[in-house]
Amino acid sequence: MTPRRLRLLMNLWPPFLFAGIRVTAMGDGFRHARVELRQRWYNRNYVGTHFGGNLFAMTDPFWMIMTLRAIGDEHVVWDKAAEIEFIRPGRGTVHAEFHLDDATLQTIREATEHGAKHLHWFTTDVLDAAGEPVARVRKQIYVRRKRRSGQSGSGPDSSR
Repeated sequence: MTPRRLRLLMNLWPPFLFAGIRVTAMGDGFRHARVELRQRWYNRNYVGTHFGGNLFAMTDPFWMIMTLRAIGDEHVVWDKAAEIEFIRPGRGTVHAEFHLDDATLQTIREATEHGAKHLHWFTTDVLDAAGEPVARVRKQIYVRRKRRSGQSGSGPDSSR
C-alpha cells in the first residue's frame, strides 16, 4: 500500500471520518504524517472545546503504522501503552505531526537484532493554530523480530 492510498483510506475510516479527523499528509516511506482536527458542532465537548477522546484518536494509530511500515516485514509491531496529558483547552483547528527518523529505527533494529523485544516511547504534541500545545500524547510501541516457524507467541503478551 502506498502512503497516498493509506492517507485516503484513513480519511474514510469511520473513527476519523465521524470525528472530523483528517490525515493531511503521509510522507513517502511512511516516515512523516500530519493530522488535523477542525472544531465542529459534533466534535465539541460539554464546555465547547475539543473532545479529549478525539484529541487522543487523532494520534492513536500513527506511531505503530509508521514503525511497522518503515522497519520491514521481519518485525512484529504492536501498540503496548498510551497516555495523554491535557495541557490547555483546544479550540479551532488543532494538528499533530509525526516524524520517524533513521536514528530511532536504528535503535529499534539494534535492540531487536537477536530476537529480544523492545519497548519504545514516542511523544507527540497536539498543537493549536498558534503552535501552542493543547495535549501531549505518549505511545509505547512493542517491537521484536519475527520468530521462525515452530516458535510460539506473536504478540506483546506472549513474552509474559
